[in-house]
Amino acid sequence: MRLPTPRGPISWALFTGLRQEGAMPRTLTASDADDSQISLWALYELHYRGFDDVDDAAEWDPAVIAARRQLEAPFEAELRRSTAPLVAAALQEDGLVAQLERIVGEPGPALAAFLHREASREQYEQFLALRSLYHLKESDPQSWALPRLSGAPKAALAEIQYDEYGAGVPGMVHQQLYADALSSVGLDPTYGTYVDEVPAHTLAVNNAMSLFGLHRRLRGACVGHLAAFEMTSSIPCRRLAQGAKRLALPDPVHRYFDEHVEADAVHEQIAQRSLCLPLVEAEPDLHQDVLLGAATCIVLDGIAAEALLLSWTADEPTAVGAIA
Repeated sequence: MRLPTPRGPISWALFTGLRQEGAMPRTLTASDADDSQISLWALYELHYRGFDDVDDAAEWDPAVIAARRQLEAPFEAELRRSTAPLVAAALQEDGLVAQLERIVGEPGPALAAFLHREASREQYEQFLALRSLYHLKESDPQSWALPRLSGAPKAALAEIQYDEYGAGVPGMVHQQLYADALSSVGLDPTYGTYVDEVPAHTLAVNNAMSLFGLHRRLRGACVGHLAAFEMTSSIPCRRLAQGAKRLALPDPVHRYFDEHVEADAVHEQIAQRSLCLPLVEAEPDLHQDVLLGAATCIVLDGIAAEALLLSWTADEPTAVGAIA
């Protein structure tokens, strides 16, 4: 994979510096969400699989880390601001499990229902392409939390991740199942292929997971995000599988979503009761960050889903706000 196409002055300066064509910028001038999110995504990717046109040593270059910190600070502040009302409402409930259920019970756009009953094949394939940015590295952001946990929370996260990585069977790794689904409909399964087509709000969904996973201080947010993700996965995946069957898409597409219907129903209980609950009991200071992570999952996924639905259903293009 090569660096994506720049979307503004921040990403142009960063990508030029990463290619060693010039010095890394010391100060990043504020730009729009597209520019800042693609920049942050690229900087995070240095910690995953890197880029063919960037030296691997750039991952820990102090100038690169300094640039990342300049972008992370306003992003984290905006996540905390935008999720504060949902976290405050959740805290009115008694107990962490009830608080998580309050957060994930927040009404959101009916994207899965639309894909189930109304979407065209072209729309469904667009959805698959946009989601590939995460699903081709599915569960990797959460794996950063494993060495930062101990005892019951570590065991619970390892149990979830073992399933996500195929339970020892390479062909059942969820990333591979998604790649197979893409290939079956004629889409490119290469990691990162569609990044230039992914809008800022979907980049933000991915960047939030990397932010939480890569910072030890945010391990509570990392597992809270995972809990919300699993708690809101099983029923939508059933609808997505049914939508794939309605459109007569190849078996690997509905096989991927069918795999998640039962697995994620189990994972949601593990994530709530065996991961988040004992973590907060052992480290009460992480309580609000667990809720921050869960609320971030719901808020950002809602923005991305609303934008995609509007692009398909609105008579005229409608601007949808994005986390900058």
